[in-house]
Amino acid sequence: MKKMLLFLAPLFLIFSCQKNKVEKVEKAFYYWKSSDYYSDFNKEKDILTQHDIKKLYVKFFEVDYTDAMGNYPISKTNFSLYSYCNEKSADSLEIIPTVYIKNIVFQKSNESDLDKLADNVTFLINKYANEKLDSLQVSEIQIDCDWTASTKDKYFYFLKKLKPVSQKEISVTLRLYPYKYPEKMGVPPVDKATLMCYNLINPLADQSKNSILDLKELESYMNTGKKYPLHLDIALPVYSWMQLYQNNQFTNVLYDVNDIKPHLKEIKPLWYEVQKDTVINYETYLRVGDKIKYEEITADKINKAISIIKKNMKLDKNITVTLFHLDEKQLNNYTDEEISHFYSDFTK
Repeated sequence: MKKMLLFLAPLFLIFSCQKNKVEKVEKAFYYWKSSDYYSDFNKEKDILTQHDIKKLYVKFFEVDYTDAMGNYPISKTNFSLYSYCNEKSADSLEIIPTVYIKNIVFQKSNESDLDKLADNVTFLINKYANEKLDSLQVSEIQIDCDWTASTKDKYFYFLKKLKPVSQKEISVTLRLYPYKYPEKMGVPPVDKATLMCYNLINPLADQSKNSILDLKELESYMNTGKKYPLHLDIALPVYSWMQLYQNNQFTNVLYDVNDIKPHLKEIKPLWYEVQKDTVINYETYLRVGDKIKYEEITADKINKAISIIKKNMKLDKNITVTLFHLDEKQLNNYTDEEISHFYSDFTK
């Protein structure tokens, strides 16, 4: 009997591992460029073609609040990529309208306001889908919000209203804090969620850590020991940025990191000093002595994050992995092979 138990133990472990193994990954990108952002789309189109990407989570607009205007849409998106890609290929992209709603909207709104917001969000998505995307058939809407414990009830009320009004599948983004503490933060009343495995730390709160992706911080949120009540997809960062400090005061976030790197000298981990007066994009002036915190996301760091996720999370067999975000300059930092592994490594 003892020998039989010893024989069965490794088999049990094998089957346990297989039970939680991801078998299929649907590859996706976020597309987050506002309408005033110029791009020729060549690199972006190549990425979509090379990796057979059929799904884009496109930020249609954001929702903000002021006392004078109430809730109103801002930062509308550049839809030109969709038209460009569909002109160049026979297969169209699946577009999932994504709407970022600032938390202040739920701090300031009552239920009547939120009823109206559900109507207006649905109306504007349909308007863009018809007018800008050739009567695109929308099957899913994703809502992106950094809700808090104090706005949870109003946010969840809005989500419940959006479902019947839109008659679409509703998904949300999920930050790591509400993922780890569902008892405190609640579980959104939606069909599924995308876990955002980045932006773990306030960018200005800790000068010694990479606020986009700190691996120890990520692992501390992952080890919950239980499966989240909703189906979870995964989002990973494929971008880097620089925080500019002038006269020891934070002044700007810079994304054109490759244009800036030649003018920097490392002074300590993550921190650099400008060595030459430089103008970036005709609008940002770097002066000798300015300090820059360079938060870089390398392929190696993403691969380690994937290992942490696989080790600690109980994922479904079929998931979507979405990279944030589709930007030709940022994606120049990765090879095609590296990008391919960001998806395929989940099934290994």
